Amino acid sequence: MSFYAKLESAARRNDTLLCVGLDPTLEACPQQFTDVDLPVRIESADAGDAVCDSLLRWNRSIIEATSDLVCCYKPNIAFYEALGQPGMALLRQTIAAVPNEIPVLLDAKRGDIGSTAAAYARACFDELGVDAVTLSPYLGRDSIEPFAAYEGKGLFILCHTSNPSAGALQNLPVCSGDLPLFLQVAKEAVSWSSNVGLVVGATYPGALADVRTVAPEAWLLVPGVGAQGGDLEAALAAGLRSDGMGALVAATRGITHAEDPRRAAQELNERINQVRSSMQTNPGEADAASAPHSHHQQRELIIGLAELGALQFGDFTLASGKRSSLYVDLRLLVSQPSLMQTAARAYARLLERLDCDRIAGIPYAALPIGAAVSLASGVPLIYNRKETKSHGLGKDIEGIWQPGERVVVIEDVITTGGSIVRSVELFRSAGLVVEDAVVLLDRQQGGVENLQKAGIRVHSVLALDEVLQLLASTGHIPAEIQESLLGTAAEEGGAALDTRSGCR
Repeated sequence: MSFYAKLESAARRNDTLLCVGLDPTLEACPQQFTDVDLPVRIESADAGDAVCDSLLRWNRSIIEATSDLVCCYKPNIAFYEALGQPGMALLRQTIAAVPNEIPVLLDAKRGDIGSTAAAYARACFDELGVDAVTLSPYLGRDSIEPFAAYEGKGLFILCHTSNPSAGALQNLPVCSGDLPLFLQVAKEAVSWSSNVGLVVGATYPGALADVRTVAPEAWLLVPGVGAQGGDLEAALAAGLRSDGMGALVAATRGITHAEDPRRAAQELNERINQVRSSMQTNPGEADAASAPHSHHQQRELIIGLAELGALQFGDFTLASGKRSSLYVDLRLLVSQPSLMQTAARAYARLLERLDCDRIAGIPYAALPIGAAVSLASGVPLIYNRKETKSHGLGKDIEGIWQPGERVVVIEDVITTGGSIVRSVELFRSAGLVVEDAVVLLDRQQGGVENLQKAGIRVHSVLALDEVLQLLASTGHIPAEIQESLLGTAAEEGGAALDTRSGCR
């Protein structure tokens, strides 16, 4: 059984996302597991064996007390290596003590290339026989490939760690749009292997949410909820997948050093499941709690659109007949696949909270966007023809659908909402249920309010005010253009800037 299959099976069987670390030290070993006067320093092989016998009893007691409350165990190899040869024997015996149905993740943080990486991989998977390992991405894909060659093994790539100084390197901007390094790592790493997961500390829930945005399906290893002070609830709100899975909560000292490890594990597990339950029963509240998830994604998307030329400033006449100093041409997205993928993932994240059987792209600009969103979300696409078809089957709606199915409309930009209303009327007349629309950009000129009157809730990835604010702060537009456009939107949209009910 692969690591992730074993992990999910244990998580569902034990109703848990808890991963307990097994990092024994002589200083912390409870007295009841020692039957000799253990030295502070190991001066001889015999003393080392005595120490490791005590530590093994401790590890086994933790495993016995918690095996029905966890979905994974995570020994950190450093604590065993520090004990010399007896310590490596202790590690093997500890791994052997874990029930077969629970996976073992070795916290080794290996990172090298060529024959050295291959040797590390053999040591982890062939010699120690663990199910997964933590790895450093600094040397790039070359350092991961020898591990990825082991089919079914889990590979957790260090992404944004929980230590206080992590941001000194991990938040450095790279590539276009000032994407921080840790997000670039996340985007790259998930493309290296289908077995890649990511390590993101609970002490940075905003980073967790950002990583979840660019890696929507990956498992995240989340350390730092105990002694390091991470906010469990915020971390889970940001890092869980929509199915309530995908975040492996790592705890070590809070469990193993507790007076009653089983009770400590039960209490932590209860807190984890309370958050999971609240997110599944109150998706709107969970989305609000994880609002920081979109910050870096929005920044990348907005700057990418501006540099693509999809946001242009001048004097334009819009399809509605109104004049504007901003023209939005999202048809250009088809010429930059990476940006189209970013936009599609943003749409897909909003779709997760909506009940729908189909999505419907509005001709013409939203048709390629709708196709990309369908691929990103797995939701089938239909679309209405803009002109009545007089030949062939004469269909007004293309794709496979049945009356009574729920459809969410996909549009690129909303100004007055007229194009959406016309399409929705056609879908409704065919017996489809349409109550929601997802758009990339709300120009905040009354479209949301118009659609609400037509019984359509609007959910937007971006709103004009935040787009202008970012572009002004980065120097892409002068501050006077920002003020002018916001003033126009406020005049034409009334209170639209302040009452984005139903929007993102």
